[in-house]
Amino acid sequence: MARLRLMRAPLKYVQGSGALKEFYDYFKDLGKNWLFICSRSGHRTCHDKLEESFGTSDTHRHYEVFGGISSVGEIDKFRKMVRAENIDVVVGVGGGSAIDTAKATAHYEGKRVVIIPTVVATDAPCTGLSVIYNDDGSFNSYLFYPNNPDGVLVDSYIIAHAPVKFLVAGMGDALGTYFEARACYRTDAPSLENGGITRSAMALCELCYENLRNYGAQAKTAVEHQVVTPALDAIIETNVYLSGVGADNGGLACAHSFYNGITSLGGHSAPHGNCVAFGTLVQLVLEGVEENEFRDVQGFCKEVGLPTTLAELGITTDEQIRQIAKAACVPGESIHNMVADVTEDQLYAAIIQADALGKQEPPSAIDN
Repeated sequence: MARLRLMRAPLKYVQGSGALKEFYDYFKDLGKNWLFICSRSGHRTCHDKLEESFGTSDTHRHYEVFGGISSVGEIDKFRKMVRAENIDVVVGVGGGSAIDTAKATAHYEGKRVVIIPTVVATDAPCTGLSVIYNDDGSFNSYLFYPNNPDGVLVDSYIIAHAPVKFLVAGMGDALGTYFEARACYRTDAPSLENGGITRSAMALCELCYENLRNYGAQAKTAVEHQVVTPALDAIIETNVYLSGVGADNGGLACAHSFYNGITSLGGHSAPHGNCVAFGTLVQLVLEGVEENEFRDVQGFCKEVGLPTTLAELGITTDEQIRQIAKAACVPGESIHNMVADVTEDQLYAAIIQADALGKQEPPSAIDN
């Protein structure tokens, strides 16, 4: 029986400069009792504006700074708060860990969840997935949800004033979206939601890459100067919505398996999106794409400051490369969604080739 095609997305997505001050207007129908799970910086930058949005409303709001990682213990702590205060809506304010903690807390307690990212380093805000850790910081599990968040709100002013490295990392994560979805579509592999990939999903994924190429460099300049421009708004939407909804409904392939391979080394410090960007180049080598397409993607990476060599990711030895290839090819990894069954040796060769091409002085991608 053919796999049924499906699409999922957040129920509501709100974006723009000053959006925080209108938070309550957009989400007031969700409930009266609110728990805000905040990173330290998220609480500092968002608290006053959120309070302004509530005005004189007859609502209960509890703001709590969480412990730093989306751990079993932290989630249990917030679940107790939800029950004790009869919370209707859980709101995650901050980066990926605050977001994952809020999603998990709301899921286990059967409550509504809204996400307010203060950086756009990954596409986590819109996805129906969390990464859960043990209290000692070690990996516990991936938690897949039956639904995407009830709402996502992004204030472009907050993003413009965040460190530019987060925007660049988010573009790296988004870079993999189209190429991984294309690989899955070709093999009829399932999406992250375990459904067939729709044409609508592929259109979103393709727009994701087009936006990166058209607006990425301009958006980086805008954040470097802490201003909100149309180009920055386009990339915020790309990093958060197009990449998140695209990945959920389009699927993963080599780029994310490469990232998982790097995590097997332990102690790595390269951002997730930076690893995915180089993993995308590795995937293109594996697929044997034409020179123009490879150079176009590589040129984009160079233009916005994403890595095109292993050294930029802190990978310096052949032993490390072998370990990455081995870990990325274990059964169940998304690399097996690609055409044919990729072996460790094939992936190793592709990593070496992508790195070598990154060390060359290629013709400008713009010239092609």
